[in-house]
Amino acid sequence: MSLRIVSFVLAMIAFGSGLACAQNAPGGGASPGEQLYSTHCLSCHSSQVHWRDKRIAKDWPGLVAQVRRWESNVGLGWPDEDILDVARYLNARYYHFAEPAKRASLPAPAS
Repeated sequence: MSLRIVSFVLAMIAFGSGLACAQNAPGGGASPGEQLYSTHCLSCHSSQVHWRDKRIAKDWPGLVAQVRRWESNVGLGWPDEDILDVARYLNARYYHFAEPAKRASLPAPAS
């Protein structure tokens, strides 16, 4: 298969998955957290990683810590707000942990 065909197919897949994400979010657009997760995380993490019995995240601070950990491992350079957006998306979709009333701050990294 030529490089042009492969590039075209990959572009169409990316375009189609972008449309699917936009259709799933309220108001026709995916949340920032969902967009980041779909773009940077979904290729390695299926939904099974979030609802498996031995999941690492046990509460809101633990979920944020795991998002921060993997963001750092991959070297994405996300600001705190992006980490929180992804954690909020995952929490709403899979975990349903109680979030602290003050949502503006990020828990400190584990030492």
